[in-house]
Amino acid sequence: MAFWAGGSPSIVDYFPSEDFYRCGYCKNESGSRSNGMRWSHCTSSLFKYLFCFPRCRPLQFQPSKSHKKVLKKMLKFLAQGEVPKGSCEDEPMDSTMDDAVAGDFALINKLDIQCDLKTLSDDVKESLESEGKNSKKEEPQELLQSQDFVGEKLGSGEPSHSVKVHTVPKPGKGADLSKPPCRKAKEIRKERKRLKLMQQNPAGELEGFQAQGHPSSLFPPKAKSNQPKSLEDLIFESLPENASHKLEVRVVRSSPPSSQFKATLLESYQVYKRYQMVIHKNPPDMPTESQFTRFLCSSPLEAETPPNGPDCGYGSFHQQYWLDGKIIAVGVIDILPNCVSSVYLYYDPDYSFLSLGVYSALREIAFTRQLHEKTSQLSYYYMGFYIHSCPKMKYKGQYRPSDLLCPETYVWVPIEQCLPSLENSKYCRFNQDPEAVDEDRSTEPDRLQVFHKRAIMPYGVYKKQQKDPSEEAAVLQYASLVGQKCSERMLLFRN
Repeated sequence: MAFWAGGSPSIVDYFPSEDFYRCGYCKNESGSRSNGMRWSHCTSSLFKYLFCFPRCRPLQFQPSKSHKKVLKKMLKFLAQGEVPKGSCEDEPMDSTMDDAVAGDFALINKLDIQCDLKTLSDDVKESLESEGKNSKKEEPQELLQSQDFVGEKLGSGEPSHSVKVHTVPKPGKGADLSKPPCRKAKEIRKERKRLKLMQQNPAGELEGFQAQGHPSSLFPPKAKSNQPKSLEDLIFESLPENASHKLEVRVVRSSPPSSQFKATLLESYQVYKRYQMVIHKNPPDMPTESQFTRFLCSSPLEAETPPNGPDCGYGSFHQQYWLDGKIIAVGVIDILPNCVSSVYLYYDPDYSFLSLGVYSALREIAFTRQLHEKTSQLSYYYMGFYIHSCPKMKYKGQYRPSDLLCPETYVWVPIEQCLPSLENSKYCRFNQDPEAVDEDRSTEPDRLQVFHKRAIMPYGVYKKQQKDPSEEAAVLQYASLVGQKCSERMLLFRN
């Protein structure tokens, strides 16, 4: 009972499931199976994770190129009212596939290089044939490489710079190597700015440098910081005074419902209802308000506001996105002592073009970092189920650095180390140490605490009163999932 000296324990009802049912994402009629728990009180005890949840490390997070595009798209919309061309039919929190880390790109890059070299080799051969027909004298002047030699260069890691082709390739056969490479518009703008500054300061060093015969493209650029913009810099970039739109993000407690939550419940429900109708094709009468409340508002987490915790406290919240005075999206989150857990997102389908799924995930990561400043142990961000074989769930691995929990040893492993195994098997052990075991595995199931007929007793006592063999199997399965420590901290309810 020493575990409960600081408060009442959690009472857990465990539901073992042997049935398969329809998956709401891949639509497989037998693609989903789960075991469930229901508890009447949640303490700050650490529960073992029973499912594959990616754990993002927000303190080290750096937005990828596609993340930055989404943030810039939102800023342009707010500042100028600019609506991107085309429609966006992304699922909640869906992201593009451009966000793999360098390790994932290694093979892709190698294949791209091989394809480019093959195309270049084909162009060389065609050029050689055409030049051979016109003039045999020019052949020794051209330095040509076979595809085999290019492959050797690729394998050795050495760059291949000795291919010289002066003929214009056929359309669709690659770049014209006789012309200078294209320059990015950003570089051209920078050069124009430098030229303008030189004209304004004719006595400066740059003009003297140009007078010596150096081309303007060789002028040394201004010293700039190598430090990339932080996530907060990108999100909270200042808007002009005459901005077209105003976005406000409010965090309101959903359980127990705060006065702000109650005042906006109906509007929030209408956004959810429309989201379900348009995105998930639900009929107009589904879901009802009570179903919405039970699914996304009611929570077993108790509200706590400890002095060393975040200002908003711990528990369940709705993060509301208000655009020009109306709700366009709601992120359902739990704030816990060590993490922010993302539960669900729904949004107004009229604003799908803003990629609100990606945008809200980035805002939640930034919010976690903000909470960490006050509560140092709150340093993780959980995004829920990760299913590698399901594209609608796989995107969660693109917010990095992230880790996955080994289902056998319960240690966190960087996700990039897990991906090769997941490509080969839907279930796999991530911990590569064959000798490693779960340090908190259930070794003494008789010490498991049971709540039966309003009495607390160890399982060793309870099992003497039971004769149903299925009862023992269910309890032992529960013990193996939660581990020894939690099985002694929580009370397993048995009727």
